[in-house]
This record gives sequence, C-alpha cells and structure tokens, in this order.
Amino acid sequence: MKNKNLTLTEDVELTPDDYASKGINWYPGHMARAIREIKEKLKTVDIVFEIRDARAPLASGNKMLESTLRQKSHLILLNKVNLASPNMVVEWQKWFETQDTPFMFIDCNDKGTMKKVIALARTIVDKKRKESNPDMPTKAKMRLMIIGLPNTGKSTIINQLAGRNATKVADKPGQTQVQQLIVIDKDMDLLDTPGVMPPALAKEEHGLWLSAINAIPDDIVGEHLPATFLVNFFKEHNSKEFKERYKIEDLSKSAEEIIEKIARLRGCLKAGGHLDLDRVYKLILADFRKGELGKCCFGSPPSL
Repeated sequence: MKNKNLTLTEDVELTPDDYASKGINWYPGHMARAIREIKEKLKTVDIVFEIRDARAPLASGNKMLESTLRQKSHLILLNKVNLASPNMVVEWQKWFETQDTPFMFIDCNDKGTMKKVIALARTIVDKKRKESNPDMPTKAKMRLMIIGLPNTGKSTIINQLAGRNATKVADKPGQTQVQQLIVIDKDMDLLDTPGVMPPALAKEEHGLWLSAINAIPDDIVGEHLPATFLVNFFKEHNSKEFKERYKIEDLSKSAEEIIEKIARLRGCLKAGGHLDLDRVYKLILADFRKGELGKCCFGSPPSL
C-alpha cells in the first residue's frame, strides 16, 4: 500500500459541556474506579507500559495520569504503527526523542518487536534497581503494569507476551473492566488494567480521532460523525487509496455526496432503492480500521 502523508492540524477548542452535548465524551463509572486502582497498585510494579495508537500519538494518551506515571519507570508503546503514515512516524519519533519518557513505535502482531519491547523494559528496570540498590541481582523478577485507552491493543500485546490467549481480545472498546494479574513466565508478571479515557477531551478533533480509531465505542458517538470526518479527512488530502478503494475519481464533491456515491457503488440500499446510510457509515469505519483506506496520522508533533 502506497503511503500518503495524511495529517490534520486544525484544532477547535470546546469545553467539556460542549463535548457532552455532542456525545463525544465517554467516561463510564468503571473508568473512574480503574483510575483509582491504577494509582493504588502503581507502587507494586516495576514499570508501566502505556499503550497508545500510533495514528494519534498524543490524543491517545491520558493527561490525567501523567503526573502519576512520573513516579514510576514508564515506557510508551505506540501501537498499530503498521496503520500509521511512515512519514509522520518519523516526525513523531523526532519529537518523542526530545521528551523524557522512553518510547517505541510497534506493531503488536510482530513477535520480534515484542521481544525488543521486553529487552528495553528489562534494561530500564535493571538500571533503576541498580541506582536504588546496587546489590540487587540483574534479571530479578519484573512486574509490569499495562495501561492505555480502550482498543489500543493491550489485550493483543498481553497475549503476545504470554504466548497464549491470556486475556480476551475484542473489537468493542471497554471489555476489560477489572484489573487482573497475569503470569507471563517465571521472570515476569503483568498487571492488566481496564482501558481508561480521560474524563474530558479538550478539543473537538480529538473526540473524532478517538472515535475513528475505535477507542470510543460506536454506540456512544454513532457512526455518522466519525465516518463523515474520515471522508472529509481523505478528501482534504486527495487520498489515492481512498479513491481506489471506492472507485471514485473526483473528491471535489461534498462529503455527503461522496458517501451517497459509496452507498450506491457498494449496494448499501434499502427496499425501494433508498440509500442505507447507516450501513455505509459502518462500511467506511470498518475499512478505515482495517487499513484499507491508506496509512495516516491525526495531528502533527507540537512545535519544539
């Protein structure tokens, strides 16, 4: 698949009340409980893996936990790099290198990459242990905690590390709602935590980005807003992959007209030949999430 350097940089400031009225915010009760439990259990682990989505490197983080995570060794894993724009990944790598937290862009389905993740984590933990206790042996048992927004790939990462189906993998966000301790091997335990969203999102685009990558469930926002956002996004960038996928040569039409054309081309019709828009919204989102519409990143690195 050919790469397009797709980014969206315009931000529209909204208050949390604006988000609530738009149905973009999602913070069920189990997430507030999960935040408290993460903070309580942090002292029992050696390192925290924070899983983000490489297509939204900052928006898929959780600012509410930033100050808490400074207390512990912390590794940011930007997952689904196979779906992200390679050009923008390079730019984001340069930005993360200026920050204090170790990071890796990963594809959690790549076993070789996951071995590198564990090697880096072990190096970080052993260095911290030696600083606090020079007599502590290297390769002592390590306990990890894994956190992140819903549907960023935490369960798949855990199963890769464990070499078995240690936890359920689901397409729908929010399936894990309690912490669970998973024995990876004799040298490593892992504390899994529920996916947690920040209590409020500061910018409208962030809600749309997180809906598009399925961190916010479709039944919270609906398919219309994120699907229309994606059409406008690929239309703005005159995406070759988008045009090829839907056999559309001209993206100069409005998003609504393009969606209607996709519905006709894909046979998303109701009785009597009426367009089934709900079906085409689902189709666009499913194609995007499978990487069928091209590699992209939402947002660009902050200015240094």
